[in-house]
Amino acid sequence: MDWIYDELYDDQPDIPFDTPPSNHLILRVDLNKKWRFNIGDNPKWATPTYADDNWESIQVPSRWENQGFNGYDGIAWYRTSFDGRLLDPKQSHYLLLGQIDDADECFFNGRMIGQNGRFAPRFRTAYTTDRRYQIPHESINFEGQNTIAVRVYDDVLDGGIVGGKIGIYADFDSDHLIQDLSGQWKFTKWDKRNAEDPNYDASGWDDIWVPSFWDNQGYRSYDGVAWYRTTFRLSFTPSSDKTYYLLLGMIDDYDITYFNGQRIGTTADGKGFGDSQSYAQIRLYKIPQALLHSSKPNTIAIRVKDLGHYGGIYKGPIGIIEE
Repeated sequence: MDWIYDELYDDQPDIPFDTPPSNHLILRVDLNKKWRFNIGDNPKWATPTYADDNWESIQVPSRWENQGFNGYDGIAWYRTSFDGRLLDPKQSHYLLLGQIDDADECFFNGRMIGQNGRFAPRFRTAYTTDRRYQIPHESINFEGQNTIAVRVYDDVLDGGIVGGKIGIYADFDSDHLIQDLSGQWKFTKWDKRNAEDPNYDASGWDDIWVPSFWDNQGYRSYDGVAWYRTTFRLSFTPSSDKTYYLLLGMIDDYDITYFNGQRIGTTADGKGFGDSQSYAQIRLYKIPQALLHSSKPNTIAIRVKDLGHYGGIYKGPIGIIEE
């Protein structure tokens, strides 16, 4: 499993908000082109079947002020589509949207797959953040058209999808995962008693994107304990002659990880903020065969303690591997 160390311990500097190292991704669909564009706001504009023929055509990336919308501040939508036959179903795929001024919500075939910043009235800009959103495998139509819709809020000055190499990228290391678990998880701040229990009701928790620092998902400057949970069915049939591991990439800072209610691993060097190196440790925990449920859902619960600065499950890959 040397590939894990090659991927996670690369020569790239630590970059906030999980901007991906380019040597792990390959461009599959170039989206630096004309997109459909409309000012205003309507939730129906996220749906793939919405007819956007009467919308304006606008270059991406570029400030919308430079394309006929000078002085406009507020909400606007972008839409485009591409052929899913350009993608390999065996790989994980990411939508890279570069820099967006100021905040955004991104939809893929009608499903929200990521967001950065915060819209008014509780506005918070994320214009310096490179947008990287993993596309859930089950949301991709590998046999035909796929629709991307991006809702953007600009507070003042320039607005829109303003920079970067926009496109659909494949992670050529992702085929090592037999099940990819990155995407939307449940999340809550503070410590929660019995949150590791598979029967615990986390329906009232917030949604969060994994992997990515929690600081840019509405929890900026939060330091302390938080919980992540996800429930899923196995996409493979466990074999008695295989050993299975849960790969959680890197977590800032400490974690205790549970699989179907049983603790399977923890990483914590016991040092304080500024001295601890736990944030740079790969999380790779063996899953006992008896814990893998083929006939019913499986639940992962992770208690994370952030000592300071950025926090959360911030770097992938995230999923199950076999040996």
